[in-house]
Amino acid sequence: MEPLTWTGAMGPVLIPVLVAAAALLAAGLLGQMVLSLGGMRIVQGPADAPARPAPWAGRAAMAGAALIAAAVLAFLVGGLVLPGYAAKGIIGAISLRLLPVWIALAATFALSIAFKRRLGLYGKLFDSTIGMIGFALVMFWVFTGIFGALDMVVTHDALAQVSGMKNKVPGTPLRGTEPGEYPYYLLGGDNLARDVFSRVVKGAWEVIKIAPFATLFAFMVGITLGLPAAYYGGRLDTFLSFLANLILAFPVILLFYLLVTPEIVETGIPVYMAAVLFVFPIIFFAVLFNSRFHTQPGKRAVYIGITLVIGLWLYSGIAWNADPLGLIAFPPNLLVVFVSVVFVNSPTVFRIVRGLAMDIKTRDYVAAAQTRGEGPWYIMLWEILPNARGPLIVDFCLRIGYTTILLGTLGFFGLGLSPESPDWGSTINEGRKLLTIYLHPALPPALALLSLVLGLNLLADGLREESLRD
Repeated sequence: MEPLTWTGAMGPVLIPVLVAAAALLAAGLLGQMVLSLGGMRIVQGPADAPARPAPWAGRAAMAGAALIAAAVLAFLVGGLVLPGYAAKGIIGAISLRLLPVWIALAATFALSIAFKRRLGLYGKLFDSTIGMIGFALVMFWVFTGIFGALDMVVTHDALAQVSGMKNKVPGTPLRGTEPGEYPYYLLGGDNLARDVFSRVVKGAWEVIKIAPFATLFAFMVGITLGLPAAYYGGRLDTFLSFLANLILAFPVILLFYLLVTPEIVETGIPVYMAAVLFVFPIIFFAVLFNSRFHTQPGKRAVYIGITLVIGLWLYSGIAWNADPLGLIAFPPNLLVVFVSVVFVNSPTVFRIVRGLAMDIKTRDYVAAAQTRGEGPWYIMLWEILPNARGPLIVDFCLRIGYTTILLGTLGFFGLGLSPESPDWGSTINEGRKLLTIYLHPALPPALALLSLVLGLNLLADGLREESLRD
């Protein structure tokens, strides 16, 4: 078999379109910059209306961007409909492998847009172009990670080494493939002859299963401590703020690095930290339901009972690896990374929650709840916290991005996850050793990391924009 080209049969038609679109986009952006800096502006409307740059530059940039998007879409669709690997090319073949992801994305957007008026802040996200772009990038990697974990997207075992495929370029065919075996390394092979495409897909799952949940646990810790610190003030606030500032005094990367070093891990400190930090979600939900249903003892007992049973079961499996049912198992290296993320992020979340709560507790509706005789925890969790949700949701999205970068940094230094893990940081680290000769082992995971963090930032911007309109 012949090696695949990047564009296949579609290249001779679409590449000139891409080049022309890129030139048009560059000319439009350059024109906007020159006109803005040179003071050449066109005024339309009343004399006191603000001047704006000549419209042709903006239209040229928009037309170029639209043509680029159309050409990329044509490449992706061509990969779904054209017969044969040679006609599809590398881009088309990757698009076909990602078919479950495209279907899931289309269904998510269709349902979300159809019912957006009933979905609160999430529904309003689809009124923001930036928010939708960010959401699409994030959900692309979420679905890629999920379907990759189910082996519906990957082409080969991410850990399998194939003879003769060491450092092979993208599109290289395998020799002597058996029936049912994928015949190409779509993004080439790394220095251990493993499929780069499959490792990038599997690496997405490594990020998805750690970053959001670790960030969520950090928010549980920060909210549980930040609300009473702001509400009660006094010595409690002073003590908790001192602890938070003490942790924040260390550089984040250095602190994160120290927590996952083998010497610290051998002392058992991460396990004891997990025992402390992972009890906060149980406390949070137990207090949440107790404050909400304190006038309904029956419901309160049911909700708190369910919380304690499920929470303690998960706690025993995650923190101590002692699940009595044998369903929850947390590998020690994954636990260390998880605990480190929660510990590093919790003080920052604490300070954000504390600052928001100190402002909100002076509002009239909080005073009204106090007049009604509501308890302190009811006021904190059901009056103050819901009114701080906008900034907290935005920070949650941004913090997942920070966590993703931290995980990539750890993997790059060979810490935290197991050495053979396909996480993006480890893959970039392995590929950089031959970066001057081969770009393909390091570039795809680097672009994947960039696009996910970019998507999270754009999503946060969209949520911030919509939350300010409430």
